[in-house]
Amino acid sequence: MAWMGNQTFISHFVLLGLFTHTPLHLFLLSIIMLMFLVTLSGNGLMILLINMDSRLHNPMYFFLSWLSLMDLMFISTIVPRMAVEFLLGQGSISFTGCGLQIVFFLTLLGDECFLLAFMAYDRYVAISNPLKYSVVMSCSVYWLMVGGSWHFGLIDGLIQAVFTLRFPYCGSQEIDHFFCVVPAVLKLACADTSVNETMIYVCCVLMLLLLSVISASYLQILVVVLRMRSAKGRQTFATCSSHMAVVSFFYGAAMITYMWPQTYQSSKQNKMVSAFYTMITPVLNPLIYSLRNKKVAGVLRKLLGSCPCGSGQG
Repeated sequence: MAWMGNQTFISHFVLLGLFTHTPLHLFLLSIIMLMFLVTLSGNGLMILLINMDSRLHNPMYFFLSWLSLMDLMFISTIVPRMAVEFLLGQGSISFTGCGLQIVFFLTLLGDECFLLAFMAYDRYVAISNPLKYSVVMSCSVYWLMVGGSWHFGLIDGLIQAVFTLRFPYCGSQEIDHFFCVVPAVLKLACADTSVNETMIYVCCVLMLLLLSVISASYLQILVVVLRMRSAKGRQTFATCSSHMAVVSFFYGAAMITYMWPQTYQSSKQNKMVSAFYTMITPVLNPLIYSLRNKKVAGVLRKLLGSCPCGSGQG
């Protein structure tokens, strides 16, 4: 609970949401729910395929399975609650619930930032130094990378949640957003939030450093691929280009939300950017990173072929 003024306290916030109750917005919500189901099925299928077939038991697919799990959790932190609030016509969220949503959201956001950087490094080693790949990317190394992603993401989420909710909140209890995002919550604080805002910028600088690692890795891959002059080289280039597109969407939208001065953003723009990287990117990841992959497609065909419902009638 947070104190409001000198005598009373607030026990909840009110999320204004992404949509109003109009036929058009009901249609848009239906599309978002369809995307949510596609995300669950696509990422869930990826986790299943990677774990069931020994051909996919290597670091690249290991990272992809964790990315799929993160995307499942990421979108599940936001969309179900948003849909329920829309259908019930109320956006009340408890002070504790808001804090937990901040922790889960920022933990998963940080996890994905670090994991994307590690995945780019993994591809760099595999393509640039294939003979040393098994030595550099040993089992202990890629488990350490995944563990580090969760560790640093959790630290970021806990620190920002604690520092955000320690402020006194007065006046309006309405958060002009569809989930508890730190910049929108801080607008309601009746105290100086400059320290928190500086901390957010520091976290974003770390994101930029991770993005530079990703960019450098793919740039080195591009240099190697351009020397190949083969069909395999062109295929690798196309795959890496798709990867970089997803990374750019994810990092770009996240940094606009957290680094761009709030005075230059309308609440509507902020919501749309947030919707992009919380809902659209998790849908794209299994399509671009995995389902276009020939090995994954082969395992999927094998699975469908072994399904009794997929066999022909004798």
